[in-house]
Amino acid sequence: MRKKAIKLALAACCITAGASAQSLAPTGSDHGNKFEQLGTILQTPNEYRSASGAPGPKYWQQRADYDISATLDDDKQKLTGKETVTYFNNSPDPLTYIWLQLDENEHNPKSDNNSFDGSAMKSKMTMRDVNQILGPRPGFGTNIVKITDENGKDIPYTINQTMLRMDLPQTLQPGQKLRFKVEWWYNISDRTIEGGRGGYEYFAEDKNYLYTITQWYPRLAVYSDFQGWQNHQFTGRGEFALTFGNFHVSMNVPADHIVGATGECQNYKEVLTGVQYQRWQQAQSAKEPLEIVTPDEMKNNMASHATGRKTWVYNAENVRDFALVSSRRLVWDAMATNVEGKKVMAMSYYGPEAYPLWKRYSTKVVANTLKVYSKHTIPYPYPVAISVEAANGMEYPMICFNYGRTEKDGTYSEAVKNGMIGVITHEVGHNFFPMIVNSDERQWTWMDEGLNTFCQFLAEQEWDNNFPSNRGPAYKIADYMRMPKDQLEPVMTNSENIEQFGPNAYAKPCTALNILRETVMGRELFDFAFREYARRWAFKHPTPADFFRTMEDASAVDLDWFWRGWFFGIEPVDISIDSVKMFRLDTKDPQTAKAEAKAKYDHNADHISRSRNKAAGMKFTAEQDTALQDFYYKWNRFNVNEEDKQAYGNFYAGLSPEEKRLYESKKNFYQVSFSNVGGLVMPLIIEWTYADGTKETDRISAYIWRHDENHVTKVFAKDKEVVSVKLDPLRETADIDEANNSWPRALTPTRFELFRSEQAARGSSTGGNPMQQQRK
Repeated sequence: MRKKAIKLALAACCITAGASAQSLAPTGSDHGNKFEQLGTILQTPNEYRSASGAPGPKYWQQRADYDISATLDDDKQKLTGKETVTYFNNSPDPLTYIWLQLDENEHNPKSDNNSFDGSAMKSKMTMRDVNQILGPRPGFGTNIVKITDENGKDIPYTINQTMLRMDLPQTLQPGQKLRFKVEWWYNISDRTIEGGRGGYEYFAEDKNYLYTITQWYPRLAVYSDFQGWQNHQFTGRGEFALTFGNFHVSMNVPADHIVGATGECQNYKEVLTGVQYQRWQQAQSAKEPLEIVTPDEMKNNMASHATGRKTWVYNAENVRDFALVSSRRLVWDAMATNVEGKKVMAMSYYGPEAYPLWKRYSTKVVANTLKVYSKHTIPYPYPVAISVEAANGMEYPMICFNYGRTEKDGTYSEAVKNGMIGVITHEVGHNFFPMIVNSDERQWTWMDEGLNTFCQFLAEQEWDNNFPSNRGPAYKIADYMRMPKDQLEPVMTNSENIEQFGPNAYAKPCTALNILRETVMGRELFDFAFREYARRWAFKHPTPADFFRTMEDASAVDLDWFWRGWFFGIEPVDISIDSVKMFRLDTKDPQTAKAEAKAKYDHNADHISRSRNKAAGMKFTAEQDTALQDFYYKWNRFNVNEEDKQAYGNFYAGLSPEEKRLYESKKNFYQVSFSNVGGLVMPLIIEWTYADGTKETDRISAYIWRHDENHVTKVFAKDKEVVSVKLDPLRETADIDEANNSWPRALTPTRFELFRSEQAARGSSTGGNPMQQQRK
């Protein structure tokens, strides 16, 4: 079943990309497979998407603007809202219906995603484990009250699980816009039990809730030139394809709640105290994070449970989504950050259990992320970037939800600290991929997670040169790539069909891009091309073909072999040094020639019987009987005579200056044979260690494999004598078997433990026991 699923997934990706009958399967020859152009495997260029990877002259995309008013019921954990949507049909197609996403329906027991995964009992089960078997409790999901046109007339609609089709009373022609209204409500789920991206977390010790409101309003699906409607069901894994637009959101919450959201708050003066508003003004120029809401104020809010209400108003322009946090349990700090000459407010919201850690790090990690990503993509265009501690990891425009909590005494482990820094970097980084470079996450997870994880690696390394990045270094993907092939799938696989989700969609594409940057293209070419991709597709909808083509178009590096291997294939890197042979030039110098001939003669003449006879002091007949000792007995055939010298002089005099330089160089020639054991072609990175202890590295392009993808031989001329050869010394190609990377073969020691063998009497208790521990 697994193999069949992989084949179907690959077939699906080719069809989606606009492929014809061309196959990725090898031809059976030893060449003409891995270095052929992708050709029709990629979508055919057209007026909307050019062959260069840039948007075409007639590129278009839809737009949806939202005016939303919502009320948060903190007693019933219920959200009620109404929205006015203005939808612009910028496509050349007349539309008779439009699709909206109802992502909260993932919690509806009737949705397929709650039953189509396998399950098994475990010896220890959490409530979340049990709920996955029992299925979600009734009462969840979006409840549509009504949908009307701007004049209040009902518009018919059909709900299919997480998608809603709205049937238009009149065809929406190209260039027209449609304004309609939706009223809805849903019960907010406990995400610690029900799962999901948004919901609430309840803190029993102070009887307060932390609400992370995400995927919460009916929102437009994407209608595009390459796919039509992206109305694939939301199952909880494949994330979101969304339309850009402007938002005006009014959120009514308890008066003692603090709200952070996508965009800029329009009424801080009304919802904050005078002192808090003054701090907000001061934060506009603060060089260190400044607390707008302090720990003491948070504690007062936690205890008050006010009965009054406040409405927070936010505007956000040119974003694809809107999310927010609302709670009494929030400290809020902010700091002005200079990003490419523009002021951006880096901000964090966090509760008491996170305070000691987040106060020190969160907002500064946000600032670092914005600066590094902007350097490698485009300058961050939005006015704010927010990090919220919610024991989570999820991203939305200008706001994201992360984790990192301390012990009760305020201490924390290094792993928790580094995990927090990593997840904040990752989720803030999603502002660039896919919030700005707006790929289809539901179809291609790697286009946002993989590209973002790569940029996360760059940001982590600029944060601290010793930061222990889990994804990025090539050798860290080797364990995944050496797995059995029936447990793998190509990176170019639909999000829902991926089995090893983290390694496949995050780590492998991240590693591939790092290898492209450091090993295949070089930093200068890669960085220019990567920035060009981000610039071309900022606030647009790119496809994999657009990324592949742009990287080549902007660098003049043919990378089709790389995309085939790393993105369309599952073969691992395993290149072996099979043999090394040494050659020296026959110089015709009689001194050298006869010395080498003598050494060879002595070696061939020696044998075990000869050695043992001599060692035994044997008296040899020819030694004792001098009459047997003729001219040849004492003749040294390896002496250099005048005739030899004359011949060599005549020979040398006839050489050209270039030939003389070669003869005098005394170069050593090493013929190295390599085999491609794993199947994934890669550059050859060869480290030579010389007899004098020095080292040198040669880098050979992957194109060395183009005429024979399985075996290659290469001769290297060296001035010094080589004592060892090593492939990939810095572990930069993700080779899964380093044991065959050395000549001579290097032994890798494995430790064993020496212990005293003692046999206890049968029935004896050994190794300590709880009673013994109790007595201590």
